[in-house]
Amino acid sequence: MTTPVRILSVGAAAPDLRLPASEVAAAWDRSGSGGARGQTALCGPDEDVLTLAAAAAGRALDASGLQHDIVDGLWWGTTRPPFAEGPSHAVLAAALGLSSHSAGALCSGSPHAGMDALLGAADAVAAGTARVALVVAADALVPGTGTGYEARAGAAAAAMVLVSEEQGSAALTARVTRTQPVLDRYRGDREATTRDLYDSRLFREEIFMPIVREVGEQLAALDVRAWSLPDPDGRLGAAVAKKLGVGTPASTTAYAAVGDTGAAAPLLGGVGALDAAGTVAIVGFGGGRATGVAITADAPVRGAARVADALAGGRPVSYTEALRARGQLTAAGETIPMGVPPESASFVRGADEILGLLGARCVDCGTINTPPSIHPHCISCGSTKFELVPMARRGVVHTFVVNHTMPAPFVAPLPLAVIDLADGARVMLQVTGRGDGLEIGTPVELVLRRYAYERGVPVYGFKAHAKTTAPSERPS
Repeated sequence: MTTPVRILSVGAAAPDLRLPASEVAAAWDRSGSGGARGQTALCGPDEDVLTLAAAAAGRALDASGLQHDIVDGLWWGTTRPPFAEGPSHAVLAAALGLSSHSAGALCSGSPHAGMDALLGAADAVAAGTARVALVVAADALVPGTGTGYEARAGAAAAAMVLVSEEQGSAALTARVTRTQPVLDRYRGDREATTRDLYDSRLFREEIFMPIVREVGEQLAALDVRAWSLPDPDGRLGAAVAKKLGVGTPASTTAYAAVGDTGAAAPLLGGVGALDAAGTVAIVGFGGGRATGVAITADAPVRGAARVADALAGGRPVSYTEALRARGQLTAAGETIPMGVPPESASFVRGADEILGLLGARCVDCGTINTPPSIHPHCISCGSTKFELVPMARRGVVHTFVVNHTMPAPFVAPLPLAVIDLADGARVMLQVTGRGDGLEIGTPVELVLRRYAYERGVPVYGFKAHAKTTAPSERPS
């Protein structure tokens, strides 16, 4: 007998930048082609698929009301992990404050990876090997310049907390998968960008429509209230919906806000629809596979009502700025390498305190010393008795400076701030953005960002982010 799988909470996240399709059309002299509608989300220079996953997962965990360290496993799906070979899963788990004993899996290699992560986590809960499972689907697709896919490739993340108890207000009630060993969109070895479709008509008529329609028809036998359907070109989602006779899919809103988000797209299109009772059908496609699941909610799922806000907004950017953000337009010249390699002893020994945002609380006086590794004695009383504790993720600016001259790969202006955290700790961190409007006393939240890309691998840490939107990290 298997354990019922229930959804306790959900969350979503999108990056700060938005590229209007009109900018892409103008750059390639396609203004009169009629394909200049909509926008896509793309990561800023210090964002990537892991920082998006951390933000979405943090929101889902916040909505759940659970302590982060009781999560039994993290299942993460993305077409392209930040490390080609490396600790992608472990870095994300540490940044979320999960237990070092947590299990799970990293699913990658195609846009179907998000569905793989969901089914893997559900199987673990059903089998009883996990009581609380965290599912994250995230992508930050990089299209080839000048391709038709450039105006559709987006970035975002969606997350779910699965449980085996009755506290979840929704249940995973059905699943179906079909496979077809053909290429659709893909990325070859040593290629940085995702290739566009070779023959769009062949893809539509002989690959996408038959397999997605078959999966959809299996789910349509249920009393489905809302649908999340794949829409890789801006038209196919509506075409499938018409064949199934289901009206406008709920996922249309997510595609309009952030574009095609690859492995994140199926869950992203469905989690927002869990804000009301009823059955939501989620269909994902990619890598020669199509999978559909049905989620039946008895009541609104925690966090679902905030999904739309997480995807809204964003700062419009020019095509040139988008290319720079994606690393497709870089300045010539020498960069200054980090003095300490990312695999050196200082990173190994400091990984937990950096990614877990840990401080050393003095047992005798309660002062939180940061960073712990360089404070053998309490800065207040001189004691040597400490306990490692997670620091607050919110605070206010104590003082700051904006550097207007920086060596590559850093980009000026680069703001730095001393932050007084809500628990009394004081830290000095970089600030996201250019520092515009930053003042002493500005409320901030600490968010995971990519500080550098060094010797072929990303280096992560926390930055201060001025609180102009809803918090994306766990509460203090």
